[in-house]
Amino acid sequence: MLFDKYDPQKKQQLKILDPKGKITNPDLEPKISKKELLQMYKIMSLGRVADLKAVQYQRQGRMLTYAPNRGQEAAQVGAAAAMAEQDWFVPAFRELNAMLYRGVTLEQAYLYWYGNEWGNHFDEGVKVLPIDVIIGSQINHAAGIAYASKILKKKEVSVVMIGDGGTSHGEFYEGMNFAGVFDVPMVAVIQNNHYAISTHRSKATKAETLAQKAVAFGIPGIQVDGNDVLAMYVATKEAIEHARSGKGPVLIEAVTYRLGAHTTSDDPTIYRKDEEVAEWEKKDPMIRFKKYLIDKGYWSEKEEEKLEEENKKFVGETFKKVEESGVEELEDIFKYTYAEMTPQLKEQYEYAKQFEDKGGK
Repeated sequence: MLFDKYDPQKKQQLKILDPKGKITNPDLEPKISKKELLQMYKIMSLGRVADLKAVQYQRQGRMLTYAPNRGQEAAQVGAAAAMAEQDWFVPAFRELNAMLYRGVTLEQAYLYWYGNEWGNHFDEGVKVLPIDVIIGSQINHAAGIAYASKILKKKEVSVVMIGDGGTSHGEFYEGMNFAGVFDVPMVAVIQNNHYAISTHRSKATKAETLAQKAVAFGIPGIQVDGNDVLAMYVATKEAIEHARSGKGPVLIEAVTYRLGAHTTSDDPTIYRKDEEVAEWEKKDPMIRFKKYLIDKGYWSEKEEEKLEEENKKFVGETFKKVEESGVEELEDIFKYTYAEMTPQLKEQYEYAKQFEDKGGK
């Protein structure tokens, strides 16, 4: 068991693929088909282009506040690829790559950040919850889904993601404690990108690692190189098997880095140095995965150029469709919180509607 070998309290971090794309732990290299490896890489590539373009669209005043995820592609796709079709994915708000891998379309993702409520309306059979901006609450959602799965004997596992800053919120502890007490089939992935907006991880907790917080919940925990897509796949795969077999939840800390801003409302140059970012640029998960695929003979620079052009075209066409669709109906903002609008929501809707009727937005 990986959880027995890699002790987070001793800072033992799981690594398989180094920054140069070389395998450093051959015994743990996963047996993933060429087709699946390329699918993982192509989603990461699409996510990277879509992320960069979203920032540009926001700067042009064509999209609302956006949360960039450049640099965190491996942590997300490695975990998502390890999931089975029946499993649930519960995101926070920076999980574009994992959502794309699990079946959410780019158009739906862009609709959300554009301000259209239908961006949370996924296709039938896509087992992904809507984006959750309320920090920490997604842990309780995932624990609830997993508890229901256990009661109904569905053999579904819920995989939930949270940032390092989110682990300082009460709902993280409440949800994880509930999951541990009831041995629910849940895997929680902490994307430790080192900053909770402008607060460095070292100032948010005295814990040596975030994975060791699992000790307090009485569950396994492991720290993984979050820029290593293979390590993330292996760790999540074993964690899911552990959870699905009835042994309870697992906590994974993916050590990664947010290369961009917290959101497009943030200026990271105020609280971190360019030299620090430059060092993490060298550990870019896209670079190492591409080199790994090229070394295996699965990929080439020529294919890379073609893919990049295809992604740019696809992203541009997708956002054009989003802009043409416009914003949602006012009522949509209120009607999907509950099966039926409560009296309070109806009152709020009627209040907002009077401004719309006068030409407001």
